[in-house]
Amino acid sequence: MKFDTKLLHAGISEDQYTGATSIPIYMASTFHQQKIGQSQYEYSRSGNPTREAVEKLIADLEGGVAGFAFSSGSAAINTVFSLFSAGDHIIVGNDVYGGTFRLIDSVLKRFGMTFTVVDTRDLAAVEDVVQENTQAIYLETPTNPLLHVTDIQAVAQIAKRHGILSIIDNTFASPYVQRPLELGVDIVLHSASKYLGGHSDVIAGLVVAATPELAERIGYLQNAIGSILAPQESWLLQRGIKTLALRMRAHLANTEKVFEYLANQELVSKIYYPGDPDNPDYEVARQQMHGFGAMISFELQPGLDPREFVEGLKLVTLAESLGALESLIEIPALMTHGAIPREIRLENGIKDELIRLSVGVEDSQDLLADLEQGFANLKGSQTHAANGALNS
Repeated sequence: MKFDTKLLHAGISEDQYTGATSIPIYMASTFHQQKIGQSQYEYSRSGNPTREAVEKLIADLEGGVAGFAFSSGSAAINTVFSLFSAGDHIIVGNDVYGGTFRLIDSVLKRFGMTFTVVDTRDLAAVEDVVQENTQAIYLETPTNPLLHVTDIQAVAQIAKRHGILSIIDNTFASPYVQRPLELGVDIVLHSASKYLGGHSDVIAGLVVAATPELAERIGYLQNAIGSILAPQESWLLQRGIKTLALRMRAHLANTEKVFEYLANQELVSKIYYPGDPDNPDYEVARQQMHGFGAMISFELQPGLDPREFVEGLKLVTLAESLGALESLIEIPALMTHGAIPREIRLENGIKDELIRLSVGVEDSQDLLADLEQGFANLKGSQTHAANGALNS
C-alpha cells in the first residue's frame, strides 16, 4: 500500500468483533480468562485493544517490527533510555528538546549514566566520541529548535560499525516526511501530541523498534514501568493519524510561503528552515525527507524583543507545542528550552531573539497578514523607542 492508504488501512483498521471501522474505546482494566493463561488480553497495562490498534498502525507507518504507545513523549523517551544501565555512555545530539535535556541532566545522570553532547551533523565528531562503554547515539533531525538536519543513514552506519544503537526522535518530521527505520535506524520515537495527533487534544508518545529483539526489550519496559497510553487517548491518536497526509500537505504548502515572506522581512536576521537552498543542510534534507517539514525558526535583529512580536500576533497562537492544525509560536529561550542554562543555549546557537513557528493549515493569506501586522507593530515600537531616546 502507498503511505496515504496505510494511514487508513494499516495496523488494525476495523474492530475484530463488530467490524466497526473506528476501533472502539475499550475502557476495561482487566479481561475475562476462560482458562489461566489463555486469553488475548489480561490487564490493560500489559495490553489493550484500543492501544494495540494505534501501536500496530505506527509500526506499519514507520516500517518497524512493533510499536509502543506511552502516556507522553517524555514517557516514551524515558522508557527508551531505560534500555541502558549505570556506567553506560550515550552520545546525544547538541540540539534536542529541552525536556530531553532535563531528563538527562537532572535524572539519568544521577543513575550513573554518562553522556557526550555533539553536533551529529559532524560525522567525524560522532565517530570520535564513541567509547568502549558507548551504547547508543540519540538525536533529533530536524532538531528542536534550530532545525539542523543530520545524515540519518550515515549515523546509522556509524552505530552499526561500533555495535551500538541508533535512536532518532522523528517528532518534527512525522513519518509522512521522513522514515528513519528505512535508513537503518534501530529505534524511532515521537511526541505523538504533535503532528500525529494533530489537533491539540491528546498527550501521547510512540516508539517503534526495528527488530524483534528490541521490540521484546521495549515491550518488557513498557509493561514494567507502566507509563502506557490510555484507551481514550489511543482512540484520539488513531483518529488523528488518519488525516496526517491531508494535514501535512497543507502544512508544507503554507510553510514554503511563510519562508518566502520571512526571507524578505528586514527585521529578521536569520532563518532556520531545511528547505532554504542556502541552508548547509539543504542537500541532506532533500535526499532523506519527503518535503522539508512545517517548522521554521528565525532570529529577530539583535536588540529586538521577541516577546513584543509573539504577544502582538492575533491569529497565530502563543503556545508551547507544534504540529497542530492552528499555527503555534513560541520563544525557545523563555519557553520550551528554558530548562537549559543560558550559557549552554547560547553555545548551541539558541539566542534570546530566536522564535520558533509551527506553521498551521490556516489560509496562507490570513497567516501572512498576521505576521505582517506583528512585524509592523514591532517596527513601530522600535521607532517609538528610538524617538524617545532622542528626546530624552
